[in-house]
This record gives sequence, C-alpha cells and structure tokens, in this order.
Amino acid sequence: MAKKIIKIGLVGAGMFGGDVHLRTYADLQRNGIAPWLGRIGMDDWARASAEIECELVGVCTRSKASAQRAREEYKNLTGKKIARFHGETPWLDLIKRFPDLDVLAVATPDNLHTPPALAALRNGIHVVMEKPMALDINEADEIIELSNEKELLVGLDMHKRYDPDHLKIFTELINEMGDPIFGRAVLEEPLEVSTKTFKWATQSDPFSYVGVHWTDLFIAYLNIKPVSVFAVGQKKKLITEYNIDAYDAVQVSVIFDNGMNILFVNNWITPEDFESNVNQESEMLATRGKVESDSQYRGLRYYIEGKGSHTANTHFTRDVKRPDGSFAYVGYGKDSLVACILGVIRMKFIGESLADISKTYPDAEEGRLSVAIIHAARIVRDKNYEYLKQGLGAPVTACLSEKGITILDPYEGNRVIYGKPV
Repeated sequence: MAKKIIKIGLVGAGMFGGDVHLRTYADLQRNGIAPWLGRIGMDDWARASAEIECELVGVCTRSKASAQRAREEYKNLTGKKIARFHGETPWLDLIKRFPDLDVLAVATPDNLHTPPALAALRNGIHVVMEKPMALDINEADEIIELSNEKELLVGLDMHKRYDPDHLKIFTELINEMGDPIFGRAVLEEPLEVSTKTFKWATQSDPFSYVGVHWTDLFIAYLNIKPVSVFAVGQKKKLITEYNIDAYDAVQVSVIFDNGMNILFVNNWITPEDFESNVNQESEMLATRGKVESDSQYRGLRYYIEGKGSHTANTHFTRDVKRPDGSFAYVGYGKDSLVACILGVIRMKFIGESLADISKTYPDAEEGRLSVAIIHAARIVRDKNYEYLKQGLGAPVTACLSEKGITILDPYEGNRVIYGKPV
C-alpha cells in the first residue's frame, strides 16, 4: 500500500521560520499530525489522519549559511536530511526540484510574502503563510483570487486565536458579557528585533508586524469588519541611536461595524533587560462586563542571582521531554500551523473542498481584513507624522466601506486608495 505523504517546503528560516515552523514540521514528520489535534478541537480527525505522514523536503533562505543552519537543525531534530536552496528566489528552485510539493510554508520578511505564495499557487501548491498575509490589500486580493481559482488552501499563522486565555474569553465569557464597546491590545517587542534580528525594519513597523495578531483575534471571534482607522507613530530611538529610519512605536485606533473601538499599541524598542521576551496584554469592555488578560505575566515568575527577574509564558511553546531524551514542541504557538496542515490533509486525502474546511483554520479571507487595516494605517500614520512635524496636528483618518478605502485628509483632500469593497 502506497504511503500517504504531505510534502512541505519552507521559505525563510529566521526567528519564526527557523524555530516555530521548523520544529512544528519536525514533530509532524516524527509522529504525524494526530497527536496534536486535540489541542485545536479537531481530534475527531485523529483516526482518519493517523496513517498520513508529513515530510519537510527542503528549506529556502536568502543566504547559503542560513539554509545550511536550518538543514543541520532539522537533521538534529529528526535525523532526516532536507534539501537546501538559497538566493533571491530560492522557492522557484524548490518547486522545480519537488513538483509534487503539497505545501509551501512562507516565513519570509513581512514585505516579501507575496512572490513565493503566488508562485506556489500557480503550481498547484497549498500555502501556509506567516502573518501578515501581505502589507498591501491588492496583493492580498491577488493571493485570494488565485487560491479560489485553483481551489487551494491559503492558511495563516494566527496563533493568538489558540491561546487558552483567548479561547476562554472569546468562546465562553463573551457570551455573558453583552455587546462589546471598547478594546485595547498591547504587544511590545524587544529592541533586538528591530535592530539585530530583522534587517527589514524600515520596510515594516511594529503594528504591521505584531499588531496584526490582535486585529485578527477580534475580527475572527467577533465577526466584525473595520470601518474607520486612525494611526500615529513615533520615530526617536531607532533613527537617532541606530540610524534605522523606522518607527519605534505605532498606535492604531480602529472602529468596527459593531460600533466597537479598539486601540492597538505596539513597539519594538523594549530594552533587552525587560523581564520577559515581550510585553503583551489586552482588555475588552462590554455592556455587561469587562475582561482583562495579561498575556505576558502568566503567573510564573523567578529571579536568579546576577540575571535579574523574569516572567515566562509557558503557554506559547515549551519543550516536553520524551523518554529518548528528545523534546516534543508543545503550545499554542504551533497550533495554527497544525490547523492549516490538517486542512491540506482533508483536501488531499479525504476529498474535501475549500468550502468544506471553511473556518477550521485561519484563512486568507479573514486575513484580508487585517491587511486592509495595515494598508490604511500605514498611509494615515505617515501623513499624520508629517503633519505633526509641521505643527498641523494629526487630522488624517481612513474610511473603510463597500466603496473601498478612502483617506480623509483636510489639507490635501480626500483620496480613494482602493476601490473595491473591504
């Protein structure tokens, strides 16, 4: 009997590609997908998928050295050798080498997601993408159009949906809290991300990079659409101390079609001696209650002489030791990837359609709304930044509607930047 295999290729082996993606696919290759399905409420598919194998066949990076590092890491995790590709468009070489590839996982910098995704879709390959799907809503539309035309899955790594605290809030508490009124969501990244880890900070910003996790969370669970966007940003530390022309921090206020206003607060200049990897929290006010969630401080706090105080989020990912001394990689940080791969398995081996698996994984249609917010916020933020420098205040907002995206600017006049329904 022929083996049932899902073949996966990975583009990008940086902070998430070389860690979360690589280790997730290593676990899937070792024991299949069935062991991980109970975490995402999909354990009814465990028996049907128990005999299906997953295999990471290759990794693509810009440099030869990073491709080799990823290859060696994967061999250490699984004992398996994978092909390596590097260069400006290494995914094309991967697709050529493996024409029977099932999934291309895209973990490139924010501004470079679209080319490998489109190449995969044109070649009949499903796509799993890091967030955000794109920085431009026109690119998101192109990806979605091709996905629908080819009947191929495009899934997104929106792992905050699977955080156990968020599951409690959005599947239980919200049912008793009445109508949502206001929300606030904070995610602050360490300085090393913008100055060392990423070489592309000038091509993105802290809201586009991590604020998208929060926009997706509210959009997906509350089934809401954005109607108005206001954004401001600050450039001080990165440009003066590191000569990096990027925003230190960005604040985005979004009003949704249910009347709810949510303030998204992000930066990537948190000092390296901060007690945790990131600082993150959220709150939501409703007509019959309020809920607050401190996603950074989960109750585990410790200090070590000479190393300071620390808090640990063991919910995101943690190592669980196996009897043979190796480690399983467990946590909500990998759950959205598992959900996406399960969708591919159901389509390939169970004969289901995109419609059949709808809402069982973070999909491109939902991701598109976050891209619309990012796109509008970027323009509004830049205009307000320039007006503030001129002493003209911050008067620019964006309107998102069935008519598209309109930038409302009292000085230069209103301008439609996108003419399709949002």
